[in-house]
Amino acid sequence: MDIIRDFFHALFSFDSAHPLLFTQFYFWAFFALVFAVFSLFHSKVMLRNAYLFAVSLFFYYKTSGVFLILLLFVILYNYFAARAVHRSREGWKRFWVILSVIVDLGVLAYFKYAYFLVDFVNNLLGLSIQVHDVVGEWGNLLTGTEIFRVDAIILPVGISFFTFQAISYVVDVRRGKIAPVKNFLDFGFFLSFFPQLVAGPIVRAPEFIPQLHKPYNLSRRWFGIAVFWIMNGLVKKLVLADYLAVNFCDRVFGNPLMYSGFENLSALFCYSLQVYADFSGYTDIATGVAMLMGFHLPQNFNSPYKAQSAQEFWRRWHMSLSRWLRDYLYIPLGGNRNATPGTWIIIFLIAAIGSFLSGSWWVALGVGVLSLVIALYGYLRPDRRKLLIANVNSMNTMLLGGLWHGASWNFMIWGGLNGIGQVIYKFWAQWNVWARTAVVVGVTALLYGLTKWAPAPVWNLFLVWMLVLSAGTLVRLVYALVHKGEDTKAVQWMGMAWAVFQTFVFITFTRLFFRSGSNLDPALANEEAWETATSMVHQIGSAWDLSLVPAMAREHAAVLVIFAAGMLIHWLPERWKRRYRLAFSRLPLFWMALAVVGIIFFFYQFITADLQSFIYFQF
Repeated sequence: MDIIRDFFHALFSFDSAHPLLFTQFYFWAFFALVFAVFSLFHSKVMLRNAYLFAVSLFFYYKTSGVFLILLLFVILYNYFAARAVHRSREGWKRFWVILSVIVDLGVLAYFKYAYFLVDFVNNLLGLSIQVHDVVGEWGNLLTGTEIFRVDAIILPVGISFFTFQAISYVVDVRRGKIAPVKNFLDFGFFLSFFPQLVAGPIVRAPEFIPQLHKPYNLSRRWFGIAVFWIMNGLVKKLVLADYLAVNFCDRVFGNPLMYSGFENLSALFCYSLQVYADFSGYTDIATGVAMLMGFHLPQNFNSPYKAQSAQEFWRRWHMSLSRWLRDYLYIPLGGNRNATPGTWIIIFLIAAIGSFLSGSWWVALGVGVLSLVIALYGYLRPDRRKLLIANVNSMNTMLLGGLWHGASWNFMIWGGLNGIGQVIYKFWAQWNVWARTAVVVGVTALLYGLTKWAPAPVWNLFLVWMLVLSAGTLVRLVYALVHKGEDTKAVQWMGMAWAVFQTFVFITFTRLFFRSGSNLDPALANEEAWETATSMVHQIGSAWDLSLVPAMAREHAAVLVIFAAGMLIHWLPERWKRRYRLAFSRLPLFWMALAVVGIIFFFYQFITADLQSFIYFQF
């Protein structure tokens, strides 16, 4: 009896130290039971949806405990908000949409940006307010206990994803893209579907809600593809992401000054693969699990490190968030058509936030002067106004996208660098080879001067990168002079490979600021993240002892081999990947089961003692 009682206690209790993860055996035992019961009434649509809604709530409880109440509030509020939008007169529709967005963003801001807002008020008014969890205090009052902490605000898992999904649903109802869901259980299921609940992809109502009432259909081929995605995701997570994190990346980022410049640079590149394998691995597993239950999630990744520009990268990376930001932020701000009042309000807010996070009003002054120059240039050059407006709105979107990940100076720098990369590419694409060569040579000369007049590791780092970029640009110039006319296929291929390489290097450098701001206490994130980033730049940009590099490469040989193998697989042509995916799906069930056992045995060799949470759980 004690064993049975302990089993059910473990089953129905929440353990914050061991949340339910896709990489745990307990999840697959949980899913096997869920799927077995699901198979009994999968053809009864209403019962199926109600059952999966209940299962999703239980899953979130096992992942986040009492924050299940928060998820239920978001579901309940947005269900009625969308119905109010649909039923109201035209003037009131806007009111209900605005109110709904304020409530959803208010919930998100309370849990995600409370420390930032308290620090901002304290610094602005000279106060000493301490963070106090009002929600926890309410919970203690309601239960008559002291079980909830009130001295710290804990970020609920997946809050950014389900609040963004709720906002898009209400806005889409307002735009007439979807009718409000009549059945509360159906809407709850849409917003809480457990495979994508805690780390995306962000599902749109017009894409998912029509699936709620379709008969269950899982062909033999789709079953095989679903199993492939699950295995593919587990290999990405356990073999690539966790191995690189535990055996190398976490150690170097934890104390960069203990490691050489070569090791810091290697950790930075390995982290680029780690974060991709981690996040896309989660998406693959979620996609496969959803397919087994007859539902299709939107594509969230499309080989992002094949991108030839920063702009293309964001069309391939976290595609559901990129589309969300485009449709619900970039376009409402005016897109590439015009600047709206929201454009300038956001510039003002970014200047204020940047000044506060950096601790310097020079940031606000710099943003103000730059905005004035842009506005004046747009006034004097109407022919360039559209391009300028598109760049300003794009930059605003990327900066806010950075802040979506967290209220840290490093996340803001990361978003800003990605925005700058997109802006520069738009101009670069319009320049001829002479203009490109002149700009690259000029910037390289400037950086060389800085290394002499104001020596610093960061200038050395940028100078090496620009020297590599200059070499490629000069080769292109020489080719243009010698071979006048169209490029050959070989030259086009080399140009594409060069663009992919440069984009990967740029994106990897921005990861320095992304990783430095992750996995930190919100109260300390800003200072610690900046210290980590500057330490790594110092190590990478300082003089290297090249004689030690071969020995260090041998010491980390396993990590470097895993990294190289992961990148080679990533860069395989898409048609090759499609072929082996379809080949796996067509295997007889016996051979498929045998392959799954082999794959499980393979990645079991890489499992660490303490399984790593998915990186995007914290967002």
